[in-house]
Amino acid sequence: MEYSYLDIAKMIDHSLLNPSLTDEELEAGCRLARQYDVASACVKPYFLKRCAELLAGSTVAASTVLGFPHGGNTTAVKVAEAEAALRDGGAELDMVVNIGKVLSQDWDCVREDIRAVVDVTHAGGGIVKVIFENCYLQDSHKIRLCEICAEVGADFVKTSTGYGTGGSTIADLKLMRKHSPPHIRVKAAGGVRTLDALLEVRAIGVSRSGATRTAEMLDECKRRLGASVMTPQ
Repeated sequence: MEYSYLDIAKMIDHSLLNPSLTDEELEAGCRLARQYDVASACVKPYFLKRCAELLAGSTVAASTVLGFPHGGNTTAVKVAEAEAALRDGGAELDMVVNIGKVLSQDWDCVREDIRAVVDVTHAGGGIVKVIFENCYLQDSHKIRLCEICAEVGADFVKTSTGYGTGGSTIADLKLMRKHSPPHIRVKAAGGVRTLDALLEVRAIGVSRSGATRTAEMLDECKRRLGASVMTPQ
């Protein structure tokens, strides 16, 4: 499969969500995301304003998470988080579904939880990635979540937080791609750690992947292409 450096770089959301990351490490991570011209840098919510400042003028989006990592916040709290993130310059928001409500099959509650975040985020010009946390779910839950995300206008469906008992699998990614309409993109999270793994998920229709090994993956990409890493914008 042919690809360019930007094709691959713009698949990556550089993940900076480890709770032990210091401010200095978060700042360095944002600068790395900018240097490699990835899709976004996804930071802990308190650092989002600084992240947006560091990425200003680039094509890298400032991103954060809502209800992370367990999804059990009330809808009102998730909406407040979304509003705060938009004020701080966030362009892409990754929200965790209410996992217990999914397992309870309380689909009305699940739908309204996602809808509320989607509506406020879209009103503020942002996009929403809905995290399922597939390691806890059956295929029937995943399929229903794909259907609900389509109903409420989410922008992405996403496999996992990276902090559950498992991350993305090829089987799950194929399932989510199959049961989502073409305009809804699929994001892998947890387990995509090499360029070959990223190319594998790309081949089945995945548009984004969370990554912590961004530099290694993109250095390998440029090596294969015989190109230099793009300079910071």
